[in-house]
Amino acid sequence: MGLRLNGKGQQSHRMVIFLAIFILMTLLFLYGSNNGNDAVYAPFHVATNHPLKNTDLKKWGGKDGYVPFYGNKSMTLHCHNCALVTSSSHVLGTQAGEEIDHTECVIRMNDAPTLGYETDVGSRTSLRVVAHSSVFRVVRRPNEFLHRTDNNPVIIFWGPPNKIGKDAKGTLYRLIQRVSMTYSNFSFFSITSSKMRRFDSLFHKETGRDRQKSHSWLSTGWFTMVIAIEICDNIKVYGMVPPNHCGKKPGSKKMPYHYYKPRGVDECVTYIQNEGSRRGNHHRFITEKQVFARWAKQYNITFTNPKWSKD
Repeated sequence: MGLRLNGKGQQSHRMVIFLAIFILMTLLFLYGSNNGNDAVYAPFHVATNHPLKNTDLKKWGGKDGYVPFYGNKSMTLHCHNCALVTSSSHVLGTQAGEEIDHTECVIRMNDAPTLGYETDVGSRTSLRVVAHSSVFRVVRRPNEFLHRTDNNPVIIFWGPPNKIGKDAKGTLYRLIQRVSMTYSNFSFFSITSSKMRRFDSLFHKETGRDRQKSHSWLSTGWFTMVIAIEICDNIKVYGMVPPNHCGKKPGSKKMPYHYYKPRGVDECVTYIQNEGSRRGNHHRFITEKQVFARWAKQYNITFTNPKWSKD
């Protein structure tokens, strides 16, 4: 009898534990659902109650937010006409390389290569904007990124000050500094911490969203576009899709996110997932392109492959 009672007691104990776990999981699910509804950005987009104000990026920018990694060079690059070549696979098959190379200044991003893709993207580089996460991919292939350039090319690195900032002098900073000493014909700059904060404030002003609170990472495209507006009188963008591209053609042909990674992730899938995600930090590509569409009317920006309408 004692053993039978003890067995029943163990069974009751297991039932209590199971019931407690079931209740806890239910509460966590309900809490997660309710909490998620407050932070859904699907799509993220510009805040509907945010009054849009024109930002004069020519005055906002200035050249005081760039610090050389080596020497006492200043960021003095200025161009009348610029070609901003994106990393999108939409540039493939355009045969725009010759036109790009005949532009006064050519701007590229991260580790987007030219070797092997000259017909579509050209071979010249005047300015390359590189995220801290792409530093190793750029500097480990100097023959590709540091030889096929203009006479006095510029590379601007952006990222957390504790990674590439001059005061931190971390691993990435020291690596870039060594490379800049070797390739003295280049001008290597980092964006100062104060200017990084201004980039955040600009995103907030233009979208009504706080970057950190909305779990957003600014993309290299955001930094590149702002820098291009600072230094260029006219900008022609190659390969950037308009903000409504991924929503208006369901079932359209899949396009790799990067032109040099044909088996990589699909561009629209990447855009939509980043735009709607609420957990973790994500790029808000579609939101950024909404802002670019407004800026196009202010700063002589045109889009090709595909072509945008400024209306």
